[in-house]
Amino acid sequence: MATESVYDVLTEAISVFSDKGFDSAARMEQWQIRLRRAAEAEAGSIKGADEIIRRHLDGIFKQQIGQGGILRHHTGVTKFDLTRVNGKLHAELERRIVANAGLIKLNRDEAISRTLRRMTGWMSSVPKGGSEAIDKRKIKAEIAKPLKQLPYEERRVAIDQGHKMVASLSEIVAKDNNAIAVMWKSHYRQAGYNYRKDHKERDGKVYMLKGNWAQEKGLVKVGPDGYYDDITAVGEEPFCRCYAKWLYNLRSLPEGMLTVKGREALGKTDK
Repeated sequence: MATESVYDVLTEAISVFSDKGFDSAARMEQWQIRLRRAAEAEAGSIKGADEIIRRHLDGIFKQQIGQGGILRHHTGVTKFDLTRVNGKLHAELERRIVANAGLIKLNRDEAISRTLRRMTGWMSSVPKGGSEAIDKRKIKAEIAKPLKQLPYEERRVAIDQGHKMVASLSEIVAKDNNAIAVMWKSHYRQAGYNYRKDHKERDGKVYMLKGNWAQEKGLVKVGPDGYYDDITAVGEEPFCRCYAKWLYNLRSLPEGMLTVKGREALGKTDK
């Protein structure tokens, strides 16, 4: 027997309850079961979103690591340097793919639950004997809304998780190549971007990484912007599109972050 569509189940359920109203908890439960079955089949058939996530993240990985796109945020780091951490970078890719498959399942389960709650709430509100004042088309659209929005939400999640993966890959590259600090970069100037006010305020600020090699040698000190470790990272918060420019040498730092020893080291380099 072919699985019913959500549209068909809702059409029939709304018609029945419009005529008869809420007269039986058992009858309502039967409709809940039918709708859940239809919704699970429909949600699972949205072009295998977990496979879409895999292709999406694989594509980003190829662009950022295979083609070296990530290096634009790591002045001085080379493609050869990326090969040294290739294993860590691939491990992060796989971790993100698995995590996203779980996230998609949770989102789908929530969409189905919200749809069922909407249908249950509506059915239980119809007076016994039914009602002729019901706008069936409107009710159907309201109940089905979470499922209808699911493909859009999954694409939105894919984009966000792509940003998060790039940020994580970039941090792996930075730590392996002994970065000293990070400059925060925000997209707040981009039209239509819903930026966070505190992230806009971080734009251009330079945050030191705790325990970096230059700090251990007494060449640098934490600047007025503080430590990167003490704030939320770029891409960490939901739908954050900020990115980091990683700094590896003393010349890239604000002068106020250099110690006397650090300034002397630069002076010696100039000779």
